[in-house]
Amino acid sequence: MTALLHDVTFTCFGLSYLLALLLELAAMRWPRPRLRILGLVFGTLGLLTHSLYLASKHPTPAKPYGALLSVAWVLAIFYLYGALHYTRRAWAIFVLPIVLGLVGLAFVVVRQSAPPSESELMFGMSGDHIWGAVHGVLLLLASVGVCVGFIASIMYLIQARRLRKKLNPLGGMRLLNLERLEQMNRQAVNLAFPLLTLGLLLGAVLLEQYHNLANQWFSPKVLGTFGLWLVFLVLLYLRYAVHVPARRLAWFTILAFSLMVLVLVAAHPFAQAEGRS
Repeated sequence: MTALLHDVTFTCFGLSYLLALLLELAAMRWPRPRLRILGLVFGTLGLLTHSLYLASKHPTPAKPYGALLSVAWVLAIFYLYGALHYTRRAWAIFVLPIVLGLVGLAFVVVRQSAPPSESELMFGMSGDHIWGAVHGVLLLLASVGVCVGFIASIMYLIQARRLRKKLNPLGGMRLLNLERLEQMNRQAVNLAFPLLTLGLLLGAVLLEQYHNLANQWFSPKVLGTFGLWLVFLVLLYLRYAVHVPARRLAWFTILAFSLMVLVLVAAHPFAQAEGRS
């Protein structure tokens, strides 16, 4: 069993997700139940091998590839839930590309850096490591919220364009209605903002007190996370104080997602400190 876990690679789940996406696209072009069932089978296989990889390698979210793979894993669960729940809607073709993109970016990061150590633990169990784990979980969940908001925003913009151009909403891709997509975006942002705020505050405490890394306040990771928090603050202000149209809010959510990806790729001060120790 241990040997099987260590044999799981990026190729296993990356290729499974890719085949699932291709089958979903084929099912949209040629509606056949067997194509969609096969897509779900490969999607489930991708999630299973992805989970085995995380269980065997223990990638820490403090490093870019670990954060990217962790967010991709949660989104893969989100994909399977949506694919089973919204059986008549184009769901997988919007979520799976994000999962594949994060996995591919993690692969590039790993190839350009030192191989991940098998001794890395995702969650420490003592002292500041416990609070570091809480900090990581908060930011992980906030990142997932940003991704969900991004997916809903892309769907919203496509659906709004189809309605504006008076295209048949029942032809081709079947999406959720604009009201449901706007609600999904709003809920994702409303949940992500407090999680991001708590994670940012806890990270500041850990940075200052436990790790004595005051000189890392201006690192790309810290500045990027604070910048992401400011984007969220502006987004909430525009939504609830200025009542900006949902279409513009969708573009701001896309901006937040782009910044989040840059933050995930940036090196974490905690990981840098461990590397020097």
